Amino acid sequence: MKRTRLYMALVLAGLAATPAFADTYAITGGTVYTLGAAGKIEHGTVIIKDGKITAVGANVAIPADAKRIDATGKMVTPGIIDPESVFGLDEVDQVTQTQDGSLTSTRYTAAFDPTAGINPRSMVIPVNRVEGVTRAVIAPGNNSSVLQGRGSVISLEGTEGYVLKDPVALFVTLGETGQKTAGGARAAAIEVLREAFQDAKDFAGNRAAYDKAGRRAYSLSRPDLEALQPALKGEMPVVVQVDRASDIEAAMDLAAEFKLKLVVSGGAEAWMVAARLAKAKVPVILNPMRDLPEAFESLGARLDDAALLQKAGVLIAFEVGDTHKSWNVRQYAGNAVANGLPWNDALAAISLNAARIYGLDKGVGTLEAGKDADLVVWSGDPLEVTSFADQVFIRGKAVPMSDRQIELRDRYLPYVKSNPPALPPAYLPSGN
Repeated sequence: MKRTRLYMALVLAGLAATPAFADTYAITGGTVYTLGAAGKIEHGTVIIKDGKITAVGANVAIPADAKRIDATGKMVTPGIIDPESVFGLDEVDQVTQTQDGSLTSTRYTAAFDPTAGINPRSMVIPVNRVEGVTRAVIAPGNNSSVLQGRGSVISLEGTEGYVLKDPVALFVTLGETGQKTAGGARAAAIEVLREAFQDAKDFAGNRAAYDKAGRRAYSLSRPDLEALQPALKGEMPVVVQVDRASDIEAAMDLAAEFKLKLVVSGGAEAWMVAARLAKAKVPVILNPMRDLPEAFESLGARLDDAALLQKAGVLIAFEVGDTHKSWNVRQYAGNAVANGLPWNDALAAISLNAARIYGLDKGVGTLEAGKDADLVVWSGDPLEVTSFADQVFIRGKAVPMSDRQIELRDRYLPYVKSNPPALPPAYLPSGN
């Protein structure tokens, strides 16, 4: 009996030590855009083993057990990273019961973290995954406070181990939205943030007194005060939703006051203060398709915003602003190229740059040995709308290239071809 138990223990130990990713892949013959030191590699090979990239180059030895994927005539790039999303938190826009990313109360503000409410089985995830989106930052919303809450990083691979970093950033809002939640004035929104950081700083140095009720009253609850500590220490970026140039400058002044790692999100008029953003090393997350005066705070929106910021030396990342169509970001990047942004910089803006903004670039964002194998084999130029993803890898796993939409198409398309629906009379030729 003891010998049997010992044998079983050894077997289980061996299983536990077995890598989660047993498959080895060799992607050969494609044009590889590493976004790393190697740059562009013609007729390149990428080796994937145990979830990692083990080799990239034009003359790479291919392991005997590798599953080969012929990428001749195709492009291989890092996977797309959505820098601000609600994957798993918003299934149907018009059904509130399927929305878990935003608060309507002030019980929690900075401490609000919607990660526990993520549904990894959301139908929105595979729809974007098959289009090359491999990783995303989950951003909270709060309709009652300037302090939105904290976000996390998730993998779009599957239903287990999908939360990769939590928390990853603090999200706040200024501008017109902050104006409303703070009582009707932009200055009040700035003061709400200033008071919050002042209280959190005081709390950090007087925890013992606070626990004994020997400290003044704070504007925030203890969970909120605790949640602000990583931001105050510079360990976590503060992403501020803001568009107007003067509001961006006010946010930068506040960040300098508390030594915060600021990230601008929105930035419709960021090009107006591009030099200052570059000097302060403040990245901007933007939608490069915004060119209309949607509000008074975005009167200066223009299609070459991204090109102007990049030329000034500002780190930029692209977002769509609609998680259901996160994959559209590559088309948006293509439009940014049409408006002056270099192609390589546009590719980085939908992948590497988001990783850099959130401090993830040591593990993802480029195709280099030792990095997580998040990559896409494209039929052609990924910034062209006619191209598509042939195969997507997330952490070394070749994910299923199917989703509910594709399955519905495949189910009903044969019936439509063999028995097409009758055309309404208005569409029939005259006399029929």
